[in-house]
Amino acid sequence: MGGMIQSLLQLFYPHQCLGCGSDFLRLSHLLCSRCIHQLPETGFFERGDNPVEKAFYGRIRLEQAAALYYFTKNSLVQELMVQLKYRGNRDAGLFLGRMIGQALRTSGRFTDIDFLIPLPLNPKKQFKRGYNQAELICKGVNEVSGLPLLTDVVVRKQFTESQTTQNRMARWLNMEGVFEVRYPEHLVNKHILLVDDVVTTGATLEACGSYILAVPGTRLSIAAAAYTI
Repeated sequence: MGGMIQSLLQLFYPHQCLGCGSDFLRLSHLLCSRCIHQLPETGFFERGDNPVEKAFYGRIRLEQAAALYYFTKNSLVQELMVQLKYRGNRDAGLFLGRMIGQALRTSGRFTDIDFLIPLPLNPKKQFKRGYNQAELICKGVNEVSGLPLLTDVVVRKQFTESQTTQNRMARWLNMEGVFEVRYPEHLVNKHILLVDDVVTTGATLEACGSYILAVPGTRLSIAAAAYTI
């Protein structure tokens, strides 16, 4: 009966794979299994000393860091990010989070995380978009891993200009005083997994992470859906 109902829904309300356009997938799925298997996995969750971790050497003290997929132009990963950040597709964030959650469970490295914290988004930008994409990713991670999510402990106080054309020093200066830990007592002696959508230069994650590490006894790891190459 369930299969018949799904077939009827597919007939009147076509649901297609975001990658290849196939309609051979469940209504609750964003991508077909073929497209999921073709996503360019980095393998960073299983491997220490990976490029994401190296990007933060000498900048901030991390336990582990990883990104799940490689981000390249005109790729399915880019399309997922466009859908998530500019097309209002919340399912894209949940999907990416679930995939990160599965990677965390099998990595053998991210074994003692206490809390998930999404990289905060400026309130004005969040109001305009309707959500924080990193928070949606965290919710997907939570669904798979069961790790608790904190959304109001670390906040973003001010808007920052686009950093696309800025060098590393300018990016860092642009992030000064942007974040605040409102309830540090929740983080004392905890291992935090800071989550974002894409790692590029890492300046924003570095700035936010430095506020978290200022809380006594905290340890910090980073996870992202994608890494630019």
